[in-house]
Amino acid sequence: VATRGSGLSSLSRPQFLRRQQVLQLYRKILRAIRDVPAEADRRYLKDWAREEFRRNKAATEEDAIRMMITQGNMQLQELQRTLKLAKS
Repeated sequence: VATRGSGLSSLSRPQFLRRQQVLQLYRKILRAIRDVPAEADRRYLKDWAREEFRRNKAATEEDAIRMMITQGNMQLQELQRTLKLAKS
């Protein structure tokens, strides 16, 4: 249940679902970063991810948001591939 002032109650269903998609991507990226072996690299990637999501927080255009989600998923896949290669 959204509380007054939270801003969630003013989102349309598609906006709410898109927001959930963005949050899910953010969580997946942060989870993948946990597997980065070097502390300095982990810190750098975490800061980078936070800044990217923060910088694009106010985006409202649907096409732009879709494109950013696609880009984020591609970057996540690349990170996962790199980590997998490093382990083998």
